[in-house]
Amino acid sequence: MDIKSYFKTLKLLHLSLVAGLFIFLVITIAQGTGFNTDLKTNATFLYIVPVVALLGYFGSQFLFKKMVASIPQSNSFNQKLQRFQSALFVKYALIEVPAFVALFAYYATGNALPLVIAGCLLAYLAVQGPTKEKLKSSLPLSTEEKRNLDFK
Repeated sequence: MDIKSYFKTLKLLHLSLVAGLFIFLVITIAQGTGFNTDLKTNATFLYIVPVVALLGYFGSQFLFKKMVASIPQSNSFNQKLQRFQSALFVKYALIEVPAFVALFAYYATGNALPLVIAGCLLAYLAVQGPTKEKLKSSLPLSTEEKRNLDFK
């Protein structure tokens, strides 16, 4: 597997997820009825969104680490890359879904709290892009595999 095309694919996927969420955020703001900060409303969304966002944030970190830690040292380099890619997809999904829930809650209630949470999740997703350094520090690579990564 060519490592350059592998990272190009991962970065393109990551960029498309971030761009899609950003576009949805802009559309939601444009279609919204304005902002309010009334927390005395009876909207259960205002209680659900922070819980879902925290579960997504901590769940993405936990599952990513667990999935990467379960990759055996004995696997081939390509198998390790495939499992790393799967772990990244799970991580991205667990960040993106709560952001969409928050945007839906903002659209339904007009309250700014879900919008702020969605913006924070979008920013967090944006900085989670794949890099060789993250791959080297996360995967159980042999010395030879790390050296091959540096040359490509």
